[in-house]
Amino acid sequence: MNRPPHHDGDTPRDLVGIGIGPSNLSLAALAHPLTELDAVFYEQRPGFDWHPGLLIDGATVQVPFLADLVTLADPASPWTFLSYLKARERLFPFYFAERFHIQRAEYDAYCRWVAESLPGLRFHHQVDAVRFNPERDVFEVDHTQLDSDSDGGAEALGRTLTRNIVLGIGTEPYVPEPLKPLAQAPGVPVLHAADYLEHREALLQAGHVTVIGSGQSGAEVFLDLLRRRPPGRERLHWLGRTPAFAPMEYSKLGLEHFTPDYTRYFHALAEGVRDELVASQWQLHRAIDADTIAAVHDELYRRTLHGGWPDAVLTPGVHVRTAGRIATTKIELHLEHLRQGTRTRLTTDAVVLATGYRERPLGRLLAGLDPYLRRDSAGRPRIDENFRLVLDPSVSGAGCTIYVQNAERHTHGVGAPDLGLVAWRSATILNTLTGKEPYPLPGRTAFTTFGLEQRQPQIPSARQPRALTPLTEGI
Repeated sequence: MNRPPHHDGDTPRDLVGIGIGPSNLSLAALAHPLTELDAVFYEQRPGFDWHPGLLIDGATVQVPFLADLVTLADPASPWTFLSYLKARERLFPFYFAERFHIQRAEYDAYCRWVAESLPGLRFHHQVDAVRFNPERDVFEVDHTQLDSDSDGGAEALGRTLTRNIVLGIGTEPYVPEPLKPLAQAPGVPVLHAADYLEHREALLQAGHVTVIGSGQSGAEVFLDLLRRRPPGRERLHWLGRTPAFAPMEYSKLGLEHFTPDYTRYFHALAEGVRDELVASQWQLHRAIDADTIAAVHDELYRRTLHGGWPDAVLTPGVHVRTAGRIATTKIELHLEHLRQGTRTRLTTDAVVLATGYRERPLGRLLAGLDPYLRRDSAGRPRIDENFRLVLDPSVSGAGCTIYVQNAERHTHGVGAPDLGLVAWRSATILNTLTGKEPYPLPGRTAFTTFGLEQRQPQIPSARQPRALTPLTEGI
């Protein structure tokens, strides 16, 4: 990694990023050519990784390769996916492969290439607290530099002053309440799909395996196990709460729900309407890619060619009421069918929870800013159209701002975690932060007109931000 420019620790930076996932990595890549912007990004992990437990062979990203970190904001950027292929001398193979959707492992490798090339990224740095200093009109970001050894102990403590923060701490695996005691108990074979590859060999040795979750991850885990277990002795259950193992909404006009036009429309709706919409739109983001559904069916069908049916049970519409241990080796799931109103028990040897992810709560990190945060009726942070937390005027009026990435589904809709909007959101943040327009963005992005009143992009900020200090190098 290139060395960042020398920075006086007592001089406030223009931007501190907390977390280095795809969202903040996109922001760092687009900020790189803005030499007047003094920025640094902190991440407690030793390096970039993206869902390592789900990099199953053949699993693809559900958005086209153009939805990389930068292309939809700046296709001429040196950090595009095509630039990565060129640097790896793989452009011609990719050209002949004719793939619009790349493998998940390849997306991870691309992001690692960007992370290893950009300056200003501080891995092995854990952010401990964020406070506002009213005497200096700056945020104070306390952080711990971690040892590179496996114990992860503290090596050094530090504090960075900044006028702007962008939170990109991402999501965390979600474990349903009835299964938490088993998932947290040592030695019990109940694990989240996020850790699937690490435990795959043990799962293949288990007598009976149950996969819970009817989304893309559940389908991929079930398919991978099915392909690796012997015909006639599959001994698999696949359960899900949704009424069907349903395909992802992937029609051309359906995909326009992942455009800036829809995001602006959604943000302008009443809070209660937004909450109802997110709950009803599960097929936009929690269903299964049609090719994966077809692959599951093909594999099941192949196993009937010589007569008989595979020993695999696929049941949607099922809720796990409670769960417990039987003796020392078995797990008992108490199931309820949501529409039949029937109940039963299932004994299994291992459980994979493909139950998705939830936004990491901001409360612990922002505890020191709680008096300044403005919240909605459900206690969630209010976030304006340009991805800024709504703060007390004593903070925002001082020219200090906190942006969020992938923590705004309740205000910006189902596109919040979607990789296709990452570059646009990063560009919006940089345009707003600088008070300029380093990345001109389109005024219209969808053929659909959402609502009777068309929403136009807002001017980034009515208040000119403080001038940024020129640097001799980028971040």
